[in-house]
Amino acid sequence: MQEIALVAFTTFFATIGPIDVAALFAALTPQSTPEARRATAFKGVGIAAIVLLLFAIFGEAVLTRMGITLPAMRTAGGILLLLIAIDMVFARNSGGSTATADETDEARQKEDISVFPLATPLIAGPGTMGAVVLLTAEAKGDLVHWGIVVGALFGVLFLTLMLLLVAGRVQKVLGVTGLNVITRVVGVLLAALAVQFIFEGLAASHLFTG
Repeated sequence: MQEIALVAFTTFFATIGPIDVAALFAALTPQSTPEARRATAFKGVGIAAIVLLLFAIFGEAVLTRMGITLPAMRTAGGILLLLIAIDMVFARNSGGSTATADETDEARQKEDISVFPLATPLIAGPGTMGAVVLLTAEAKGDLVHWGIVVGALFGVLFLTLMLLLVAGRVQKVLGVTGLNVITRVVGVLLAALAVQFIFEGLAASHLFTG
């Protein structure tokens, strides 16, 4: 169970990127009052939590309905996470786990950024949604397993909220170099997890066995 929790927490930490989200949040709200920042942070994390919880609850049912097998989802999820990990290692933004440049520019013109881009795609982005479906589907009806995955998800969301509340300080303390170092280290770990997901998906598919 500890392994499940560690894999889930590491995966969600990498796909959500709480430190990166906090840094971008600080950049998008330079003129906001502390009260407005707190309200935006709570609202954004709350909406993201609801979205991701819906994926956790109905993700496996949707896969079954669409005829998608777990090995296929595990392989596809591994590929998606690997692409995100590569972007993290090279400190690039592709939109898989953060907002694109165009989305960031649009957000700067909005007064309320809690729904877009904070809740989605910064927190509940494509990579996180895919990871939620993948990890909860692997529970295969085991409520304890499912609960551990969802608990890890909410643990990362809580950490994200705490960092959003002190976003300005995080940005000043770490700076661009510090943020990139942390992102690259987590990216390497995510890359290893992603490759493991791909290996397990291919093995479970029996494509290469007689």
